[in-house]
Amino acid sequence: MDDRYARYRRLALDRPDEGILRITFDRPERYNAIDRETHTELTSIWRDIDADPEVAAVVVTGRGRVFSAGGDFDFVEEIADDPEVRLRAWKEARDLVYHMVDCDKPVVSAINGPAAGAGLVVGLLADVSVAARSAKIVDGHTRLGLAAGDVAVMLWPLLCGLAKAKYHLLLCEPLTGEEAERIGLVSLCVDDARVQDVALDIARRLRDGAPCAIRWTKYALNNWLRSAGPLFDVSTALEILGFTTPEVREGLAAWREKRPPRFSRRCPI
Repeated sequence: MDDRYARYRRLALDRPDEGILRITFDRPERYNAIDRETHTELTSIWRDIDADPEVAAVVVTGRGRVFSAGGDFDFVEEIADDPEVRLRAWKEARDLVYHMVDCDKPVVSAINGPAAGAGLVVGLLADVSVAARSAKIVDGHTRLGLAAGDVAVMLWPLLCGLAKAKYHLLLCEPLTGEEAERIGLVSLCVDDARVQDVALDIARRLRDGAPCAIRWTKYALNNWLRSAGPLFDVSTALEILGFTTPEVREGLAAWREKRPPRFSRRCPI
């Protein structure tokens, strides 16, 4: 593995085929949840990939039967407790999305199981997303007491329309891989056993295609996302603001106590 990747500890990196880099969320004991270190690595890796002449395509997946359970609750609590961690997380959340949007290399996600939070950001921002039929996809921000930040406000309405985006983001309504494909949230849905093979096959086809034509087409298409940048910036700022409110404390307590959250019915503004 190239020395540029030597500093990555939370993300497992390998080359399953010539010209293809595979990124694996590798905390199976925590359902591949994104802790502080993983969040930082996800922010920086796209620039390293973009500068790596040996990478022609990327596959992203999760270890075991889970893609990523989203933000580690210990990390969520750190963000709520520490203003410096909160500000750094805000910058990293923005950089993660913009660095991935600007990465020239085509990215394929193999969503092999449950996907939420920052892991889901990567899964849906991929240029081609392949979901397992039984995958459970959910944006759980509002259940945690936070505005839907990450990339949801930028991306979901573009993929599945505003009505569906509002339904799933306001209510934290989960989708299976089949339903996600039906509404256009993911590119493909395949049988669980085929997810990795199909994703790798697509990566090979992208690797073997005309590199400039593919990268320039990706760049042009991603201007849809760049044009929605102000929506993303506002939603992410509001998400971070939510970490200062009692709602996220109640959301965290509810998750840890495995009970429905009991939010106040009044917003002070």
